[in-house]
Amino acid sequence: MPDEVTDTLRAVAAGLPGGGESRPGQEEMATAVAASMAGGRNLVVQAGTGTGKSLAYLVPAALSGERVVVATATKALQDQLADKDLPLVASATGDELTFAVLKGRSNYVCRQRVSEIGGRGSQLTLEPGSADPPDADDTLTPAAEVETSDPATIADQVRSLVRWSEGTTTGDRAELPFEPHFRAWAMVSTTARECPGAFKCPSGRDCFAEHARGRAADADVVVVNTHLYGAHLASGGAVLPEHSVVVFDEAHEVEDVMTDCLGLEVGPGRFRALATAARPVMDEADAGAARAIEAVAGVADVFHRVLRPWSGKRVPHADLTDGIDPAAGLPGAGDDEPETDDGEPQGLELGLAPVAKPVKRTAASTGTTRATTVGAVGSDPAIGTLLALATGRVGRLVDHLRRAEREAGDTEPSAERARRDRVLLAAGHLASDLARIALLGDGEVAWVEDSARAPSLRVSPIDVGPVLAEQLWGNVTGILTSATVPIGLADRLGMPPRATDSLDVGSPFDYRTHSLLYVARSLPDRRSPAAEPAMHDELEVLINAAGGRTLALFTSWRAMRAAVEALADRLAVPILSQSDLPKPALVESFRSDEAACLFATLGFWQGVDVPGRTLSLVTIDRIPFPRPDDPVLEARRELAGGGAFGVVDLPRAGTLLAQGAGRLIRSSADRGVVAVLDSRLATARYRAALLERVPPMKRTLDRDEVEAFLADIAASAAG
Repeated sequence: MPDEVTDTLRAVAAGLPGGGESRPGQEEMATAVAASMAGGRNLVVQAGTGTGKSLAYLVPAALSGERVVVATATKALQDQLADKDLPLVASATGDELTFAVLKGRSNYVCRQRVSEIGGRGSQLTLEPGSADPPDADDTLTPAAEVETSDPATIADQVRSLVRWSEGTTTGDRAELPFEPHFRAWAMVSTTARECPGAFKCPSGRDCFAEHARGRAADADVVVVNTHLYGAHLASGGAVLPEHSVVVFDEAHEVEDVMTDCLGLEVGPGRFRALATAARPVMDEADAGAARAIEAVAGVADVFHRVLRPWSGKRVPHADLTDGIDPAAGLPGAGDDEPETDDGEPQGLELGLAPVAKPVKRTAASTGTTRATTVGAVGSDPAIGTLLALATGRVGRLVDHLRRAEREAGDTEPSAERARRDRVLLAAGHLASDLARIALLGDGEVAWVEDSARAPSLRVSPIDVGPVLAEQLWGNVTGILTSATVPIGLADRLGMPPRATDSLDVGSPFDYRTHSLLYVARSLPDRRSPAAEPAMHDELEVLINAAGGRTLALFTSWRAMRAAVEALADRLAVPILSQSDLPKPALVESFRSDEAACLFATLGFWQGVDVPGRTLSLVTIDRIPFPRPDDPVLEARRELAGGGAFGVVDLPRAGTLLAQGAGRLIRSSADRGVVAVLDSRLATARYRAALLERVPPMKRTLDRDEVEAFLADIAASAAG
């Protein structure tokens, strides 16, 4: 097997542009991956830039005889695997290898939703805020897309999507000739929370998502987004086909992705979307059903108001149940519940009725009990009360939906039944999430996340290791690889030590000869008012020495904007800012102008590949320690106790520092400088732990040496 792996790998490499060269690190990794797949042992591999790690795991996967799932954190790597690497491997193995790319259900157009739009295409109207924000595995919708857009424009997009759906063979949103607003796409797609499945859906036989799942079920290698793999685990294994091996490329992202996927999120959009979806499937003459729908829609606005003051903050467990009398149960629990004058069950008049039910609360500071009125017009309740009332409203809507289902009987058209099934599923998932929040465990953290659209209540596990140990590592063999593997990653992911091996194959690039790591030790302490102006002065000198050709990385938007403002009139070379263009266009503009500088934030610290003369200087404004007020990390620090800095903060900073420094050398011919404009990397007691993570560049504290090195590179480029 080792010889077969090595021979096949060399045959594949020979077919690459400039291929055929010996890559000992790649071959070492491929042999280790093959042994792990054969022996059922987990493997964590650090493979530096230039190793060719994708082929080092794809070749063993092709020869293993097992179904292998490859999970990546970026769409760019997915495209590389599907469009370039896997076809090469298939060709080298006699074209017997089959592979498929599988995405989350919301990435495919839904034929049933399209059929329901039908003749309404010319009279489409959209209610503001009626669609859910994109799912976590939706990698195409811009995160900053605004909530409010012109309804007529969105309606035009929906009509275009309907026409496109009639000719597409895959239904994959990535193949669209334009980028739709998320609300337009929501009109013609469905999510896992709504889809009743192929057997219950009238369009199930022609479903694009089901066809994609079918191709994945027949494939030897299935390429997915890491978020989709997290959704697979969260669903109990219902998303992906059975497989014996999973490869996590870009493994440094796995902990954060799993933290997101194994939690939940409830925001105003889910209530609006549920109410909007319920209206067409209910009898317009049923006044009780109409009130139930409006009650759910009304929760959205109150949710927004109640959560806004908590934006970016943790919500203590006690606040999630504050104002609820456990003996009274949750409001809206059944059809026999007493009703208020307006026909709603008691306790459901939140924000709608002038008088609300008093709730006893105990003040934590004094221990005294007082009666307060929640839900009256002009007042907002505690989060716990809001959750209980939201649960009641959703439950009441479910009661009406089920009653309508019973009344329709077996004679109801299948399309109408499918629409109601989707609404029931969405309501059931929302009710389940609300109930889970009320039962938050000690190992979970709740917080409110702010966004351009609306605040949302998030719940995540503090430590994903126990969940992964139980649900993942006992069932499949894991291969984790990255150019920079965070310290202690295997432990934090719950990988069993006795069944897990680690390997570092280094990088084929000659960092010692081709690069310098410069730490500006003379700069003032970062807490000093003089620190930022001094950093700008340092940047000016370095950029002039490099003749432009600089990727300046910043740890915040504020710092980036301040640097652009300070240097715009002081530099003779163009400055491109992350604020100027979308990321792909910005990188292309930078790549096409050798004299340009690109000033950017954390989104550019990884996944940016600019080899050649365009980039000879990477600057990093400060050590990228995580924010101290990050809710999940704050909870992890508390769990770690006195060693929190070394367990939580230092590994993250080291990984991100290495990722940023890794933007410099992208090919064997590249030369340049990484300049860290934070004196702590030269003076702090923890500097050694951080420096271990950076590629093995020659180090210097002497700016004169840096200027001479950059001048030599510039002269070579000019010649």
